[in-house]
Amino acid sequence: MSVDTAFAAALGRWLPPGVPPRLAVAVSGGADSTALALLAHDYCAARGGTAMALTVDHGLRPDAGDEARLTIARLAGQGIACHYLALGLRPGPALQERARLARHEALAAAAARAGFLYLALGHHLEDQRETVAMRARRGPGGEEGMAAWSARDGVILLRPLLDVPPAALRAYLRGRGVAWIEDPSNKSRAFERVRVRLDGEGRMPALSVARRAREREGAAFLARHARLYPEGFAVLDTHQAPPAALGALIRTLGGQPYAPRRDALLRLSEALGPATLGGVRIVPAGRLGEGWLLAREPAACAPPVQAVSHALWDGRFTLTTAPPEGMLLGALGADAAEFRGFNGLPSLVLRAMPALRGDGGAVIFPAPACFTPRMPAAAREFCA
Repeated sequence: MSVDTAFAAALGRWLPPGVPPRLAVAVSGGADSTALALLAHDYCAARGGTAMALTVDHGLRPDAGDEARLTIARLAGQGIACHYLALGLRPGPALQERARLARHEALAAAAARAGFLYLALGHHLEDQRETVAMRARRGPGGEEGMAAWSARDGVILLRPLLDVPPAALRAYLRGRGVAWIEDPSNKSRAFERVRVRLDGEGRMPALSVARRAREREGAAFLARHARLYPEGFAVLDTHQAPPAALGALIRTLGGQPYAPRRDALLRLSEALGPATLGGVRIVPAGRLGEGWLLAREPAACAPPVQAVSHALWDGRFTLTTAPPEGMLLGALGADAAEFRGFNGLPSLVLRAMPALRGDGGAVIFPAPACFTPRMPAAAREFCA
């Protein structure tokens, strides 16, 4: 099957029939994403739709800005509009993970602002094989690899090239006379994915039947044993929990896009005890009942943000009413001592709740904010 036929077949399974397609496309300038942009442009144009390319400059390499401008120029030569997004990340621990999360957030936000529901990513067959191998190292689960269709950050992520080998994408570009950029970090053994690739450790994904069973088990467990509160905490009335259930709960309470590492979840799920994982503290529930209290770790909360209408803070709370100008929305923190006894909540919960602060230091608590974390979303193909 040709590359363009495989691409069209994938989108035909996901996009609504009879509607002109609108696709935002993440383009790094490499061969895979460049091919994706060309495929998306041709597909949408043939059906009366629109494709928009987005390229992200992480600011981590001196040449990144020039490469982004070169990519924009190359796409413009193919009649594809491309928008530049600058992040300005700083070097440090977990760089690839931080860059990936920041990139996804920036891409999703840009797509949503432009009115694009679908965001296409250029992951291919070898990316999938490497992902499976990396996840398998971290314990059971995750062997199904990346989802071809998933909902996140207000957009629907599509990976229409997961069955296409990278060699086919490069051949496609050469056939069209389009060049691409080779990222030198793709050859650095400092990164786990590169080591997996160079050592030939990639693995084909497994069927998703087992994952679905784990997720159903986890949902049933949470329905029976977890109480989730609008102040952003939960109580588990048991001393064990399925890893999938515990991971989903920690992810939700921490406002994170992903659950913690599976090896850490496995150890904790077998015997719940005092711990901090994924930005969430686990302590005895005390006066809140039997079992364990799970609450956001105050020290892990995000810095304050401008308190504008519908501002999202810490990935967990959204302002429902616009306060006076110049205020900040952030953690109550040490000021929790002034509100001791509020709704009978422990200090751990209070310190991580949102509060408003003005220039004079006045604190408004509780803030007019609603608990709106990133709920775990389905990661399976859409079927009409």
